[in-house]
Amino acid sequence: MTETTSALPEGRIPELRVVPMPADANAHGDVFGGWIMAQVDMAGALPAMRRANGRVATIAVNSFLFKHPVFVGDVLSLYADVVRVGRTSLTVFVEVYAQRNRLHDEVVKVTEATLTYVATDDQRRPRPLPPA
Repeated sequence: MTETTSALPEGRIPELRVVPMPADANAHGDVFGGWIMAQVDMAGALPAMRRANGRVATIAVNSFLFKHPVFVGDVLSLYADVVRVGRTSLTVFVEVYAQRNRLHDEVVKVTEATLTYVATDDQRRPRPLPPA
């Protein structure tokens, strides 16, 4: 199923926007999955840190789906939402859209992932999340 649209999600602000460069890709211009995973982890950590009111650590990548390739020069917009809150941990859902500006303006949902973060104290031990 192709998820091509004419615009980014309405009414949402991306946590992160980034453009992959040649060093982030193979010889054919396809961006490395590991590079995309790092961007997703950074985008997911931002709302996690806000909700935790401080430091968090990634403890699990619950799911990660590469729906379409990412190319050098695509403008990636990463959206992240906290979807579950526990005592010390929280789960974040991240969606990645690519704006491709080759022959025509095209927006494609390229990746989605679910990650779990744990709030940590200054000694990097789990700590309770503050009340909402």
